[in-house]
Amino acid sequence: MTQLHPVIKKAVIPAAGLGTRFLPATKATPKEMLPVVDKPAIQYVVEEAVSAGLDDVLMITGRNKRALEDHFDRNYELESALAAKGDDDRLKKVQESSDLATMHYVRQGDPRGLGHAVLCAEPHVGDEPFAVLLGDDLIDPRDPLLRQMAEVHARTGGSVIALMEVDPASVHLYGCAAVEPTDDADVVRITGLVEKPEPQDAPSNYAVIGRYVLNPAIFDILRETEPGRGGEIQLTDGLQKLAADETVGGPVHGVVFRGRRYDTGDRGDYLRAIVRLACEREDLGPEFRTWLRRYVTEEM
Repeated sequence: MTQLHPVIKKAVIPAAGLGTRFLPATKATPKEMLPVVDKPAIQYVVEEAVSAGLDDVLMITGRNKRALEDHFDRNYELESALAAKGDDDRLKKVQESSDLATMHYVRQGDPRGLGHAVLCAEPHVGDEPFAVLLGDDLIDPRDPLLRQMAEVHARTGGSVIALMEVDPASVHLYGCAAVEPTDDADVVRITGLVEKPEPQDAPSNYAVIGRYVLNPAIFDILRETEPGRGGEIQLTDGLQKLAADETVGGPVHGVVFRGRRYDTGDRGDYLRAIVRLACEREDLGPEFRTWLRRYVTEEM
C-alpha cells in the first residue's frame, strides 16, 4: 500500500459520560469500569487501539472517573502481594493494563456532548489526524475495524467513519449517513450526516458506530458548532460540515462494518456481550455453554 497521507499515531477515548442508564451501579463507579467477564469495558477499547498501532492514548474523563486512571496505572502493593504468593498468572493480568499504552488524561469539566469532548483533545492532538474510539462499542479483535479505517485514511486522507447497516426502524437510535458507492464494496463516500433522524427522514440505513478517524480540521468546526440535539455539541453536526465541503478537511469516507460488535451502552446488550464473550473463552466457554444450555432448556 502506498502511503499518501500522515500515519495516525494517537487515539482519543471520550469517557466523561455519567452512565445514567446503569444507575445505581454507576453512582460511584465509572460505567467504563463495569466488567465484561473479567476485564473492564474500557480495557477492551484501549487494547483495540493498541492492536491498530496506536499506543498514544488520550482519555477524556470527568468527575468521579479517577478509577480509570488508577486502572491503567501500576498497583505496587497488589503486584507485590501476588508476586509473594507466586501467583504469576494474576500478576501478569494486573500488569497488562499498565503496560498497554502511553496513557494521557484530560477532564471535560462541563459535559457538553461528544463534540465538546473531542474538542478537549486538541491540545494533545495538535494538527495530526487521530482516531476516536467510543467506549460503549466493543469491536471483536478478530475483526480489525480500526486498522482497516487507518488504511482507508492512508489512501484517501480526510476523515473516515465506521458505519453499520441497521434495521430502518432502529435508525433513530444512531447518527445516520447519506452515502455514495465507491469501487470498494466496503467503503462509501459520505455526503451528509444526520443525528438520530426519524425513520422517514433518514437518508439511509447506514448508522454511525463509535469509531472515527478524523482530520484535525474538525477542531475549528466544533469550536463554531452550536449545541444541537439534546442541547449538546454533537460530533455528527461537525462531521456534517466536513462532508458538505471537502475543501475544509478533505473527503469523508465510511467503512461498512460487517463483523462482530458488542454494545455495552445498553443494559440488555451489555448482558448479551458478557454471555457471548464468556461462551467464546477457552477457559470459561465449555463449562459455561453447558450450563447455559441446561438453564435455557430446563429452567426457563
